[in-house]
Amino acid sequence: MRILVCVKRVPAPGSKINITADGQRVDDTNLGHTTSPHEECAVEAASQLIEEHGGEAVVLTLGGVEAEEQLRYAVSVGMHSGVLLATDGGEWDPQRTASAIASAINSLEADGGPFDLVLFGNESADSSGFQVGIRVAHALGRPMVNGAKGLRVSGGVAQVEREADAGREAYELPLPAVVGVKEGINLPRYPTMKGRLASKKAGVVTVEPAGEAGGLAMVTLKPPPERTNETIILGNGPEAAAAVVDVLEEIGVL
Repeated sequence: MRILVCVKRVPAPGSKINITADGQRVDDTNLGHTTSPHEECAVEAASQLIEEHGGEAVVLTLGGVEAEEQLRYAVSVGMHSGVLLATDGGEWDPQRTASAIASAINSLEADGGPFDLVLFGNESADSSGFQVGIRVAHALGRPMVNGAKGLRVSGGVAQVEREADAGREAYELPLPAVVGVKEGINLPRYPTMKGRLASKKAGVVTVEPAGEAGGLAMVTLKPPPERTNETIILGNGPEAAAAVVDVLEEIGVL
């Protein structure tokens, strides 16, 4: 089995997001970075499938050279190699991103054979566009299910489950296929010392991406209004008990 997982470098959850003075990008000078949670689960899903069926798992990202950090982390938890579609670090629109990834997949498959599965996160943690995986599947002409909370492979078919209002939906996709993985499908593993050492030696290929610019143009970014928290002192000692009871009743605890 051969699997490709596409990930994205994003600011770490909980970070305070600042916008540059021109309103054109996020100022990430002092931000920590990670992989989107959905994509961490996609990496884990690929690792588990390779452990079960054997084969090769490749991780790919589009971004600046610093995104190699996320590729090597993925290798430390089960991927075999990485591909960096190197840009100047600026944000690409979904159409251009998908075009570049689809083109890279075609090139990788021409050299090493087809991928049975191409995995994406359900959506990225920063823009939450829900577009890139679907666009790539369409460009490749492959079946795709997003929001996967269950994934198995048997007999050349990917069996995918996802949650719905009425319960769970089950799909069978003939391979090769594309699947968008949702957080909660599994519990991503932590890297071992052996994995960390392997990630330092793993091959990461840097490729110049080829993608046509899309029709979306970013006008400006605006930070959300800051929230202020107000602390109310209910009292001191036993005298505050009645006020505490009133608050608990108000919020429905009592």
